[in-house]
Amino acid sequence: MHVLGKIAVAGLALVVFGGTAYGYVNLSALNGVSRDNVIGEDGETKPGEQPADGSLDILLVGRDSRSDNQGNPLPAEVLRELRAGANGDDLTDTLIVLRIPNGTKEVKAFSIPRDSYVSMPGGKGKINGAFGRAKAAEAGRLRTAGETDKAKINQSALTAARRATRQAVEDLTGVKIDHFAEVNLLSFYEISKAIGGVDVCLKNATKDKNSGADFPAGPQRVAGADALAFVRQRDGLPGTDFARVRRQQVFLAGLARQVLSAGTLADPGKLSDLIDAVKRSVVLDDSWNLLDFVGQMRGVSGGGIQFATIPVVNVDYRYDKSNPRATAVQVDPAAVKAFAASLIGPAAPAAPTAPSTPATAVTVDVSNASSKEGLAGRVAGVLREQGFTATSAGNTASRRTSLVRFGPDLAGRGAEVAKALGGLTTQQSASVPAGHIEVVLGTVYSGPGAAAGGGAPGGASDEPISSNGVVCVD
Repeated sequence: MHVLGKIAVAGLALVVFGGTAYGYVNLSALNGVSRDNVIGEDGETKPGEQPADGSLDILLVGRDSRSDNQGNPLPAEVLRELRAGANGDDLTDTLIVLRIPNGTKEVKAFSIPRDSYVSMPGGKGKINGAFGRAKAAEAGRLRTAGETDKAKINQSALTAARRATRQAVEDLTGVKIDHFAEVNLLSFYEISKAIGGVDVCLKNATKDKNSGADFPAGPQRVAGADALAFVRQRDGLPGTDFARVRRQQVFLAGLARQVLSAGTLADPGKLSDLIDAVKRSVVLDDSWNLLDFVGQMRGVSGGGIQFATIPVVNVDYRYDKSNPRATAVQVDPAAVKAFAASLIGPAAPAAPTAPSTPATAVTVDVSNASSKEGLAGRVAGVLREQGFTATSAGNTASRRTSLVRFGPDLAGRGAEVAKALGGLTTQQSASVPAGHIEVVLGTVYSGPGAAAGGGAPGGASDEPISSNGVVCVD
C-alpha cells in the first residue's frame, strides 16, 4: 500500500550516476537510516559480486502500521492528517519485488496481492499475515523464556517478522531476496511531500470516505495525505484490491520518474528533504551497502522500471468451507515462479509430464468468451512460450467460467494446458477435433495473459505501467 521508500532510496542512489562529489555526499548522508538484520549472512551478496540467480532482487514492503521506526505510536494529530484510524495491525499490505537483471537496462517490478493464499510457518494463510504471525510468535517465545525488556522484545519480534515476510515471498516466487526495504504510513506521507508530489492520472472522478480519496478525473499531482489516499483507496473501484495494486504501481512509477528528474536532482533543498524523510521512516536490511548498490545500478536507469502483477488462479477463493465469508486470492506457486523467472530471461518451456500424444501433433485453440479484447491472443502467446502449439480462435459466446476441452486420447495434454493457465476446469468432449485441445476463456479468467505483463484481472485497455510515462487508471 505504501511502498515507495525503496524506489526513493534507489532514486537517491541514482543521484551519483554523474559521479559528482555532491551526489556522494548526499548518498553518504543516508548512513543514518534505520537498519535490521533481515537477510542474514547466508543471503548476502558480497561487494562487487553479481547475484547468482541473474538479478539483484529487492523486496519492497509497506506496513499498515500506525507507529514510527522505533515502535512509538504516531501522534493523534498526525493520524488525523493521514486520515488513518488509531487502530493498526501488523499487516504488510504492499509487497513488491524489484528485479534488476545482470547486464541489462530494464528493471522489472512485480506486485504480490496482499490476500495471496500461501504456505508459511504456522500453516497456510494470506501472505500479508506472515509479518504479524511471526512477530507475535517471537514476542511470545521471548516472554516465555523470561525476557522482560520491552524494547528488546519488540526489536527481536520485528526482525523475526521481516524475515518471515521475506521467506514467504521467496517460497512463493522462487526469487532469492538480496535486499529489503520497509515503509509505513508516515514515510509514504513524508517522502511524497519531500519531492513535491507525484503526477498521476485517473480515468474517472472518485470519492471514498474510508481512505479519504476525493479526486477529479484526469491528470493531477498528489502529495502528502492525498498521495496516501490515492494508493489506499479500494472501495468503489472495479477489481477493488487489484485496482489498488495498479494505483500503487502507477504511483511508484511516477515517484521514480520524479526522483530522477532534473527538478529533484538539481534542487539541494528537495534532496535534503527527501534524505531526511527516508532517514526518519524507512527501514533497510543491514547488509545493504548503498555505495556498492550505485555501482551495480550504473547503466540500468535508462530503461525505466516496468511494473506487473503475479498470475493468479482465483480472485475469490473460498479457502475455509466452514466460513463462506473467508475469501483469499488463490495462486499457483509453479506459475508464479515461472512468471518471476521470465522477467529476467526467457521462460523455460514446460516439460510434458506424460503426454498421450506427441506435443508436435497437438494444437491448442484458444477462444475468448469474455469482453476483454485480445485475451485469446495473449493467452495463446503464453502457451507458446511454454512449449505448446497454440493459436487464437477469436471470440465465442459469452460465459463466466473458463474451460479446457479435449478428446479422451488427449487427457494428459489437456491437464497440462489447464495447469499452465492456473488450474482451469477440464472436460472430455467427443466434439473436439482430433489432435486439438480447446481453451475457452470466461469473463472471470485471471490466469497468465489476463492482463499485459501478469495475471491480475484486467482487460486489454489496461496499459502496461512503467516509469517512462503517466498511465491513467481507475
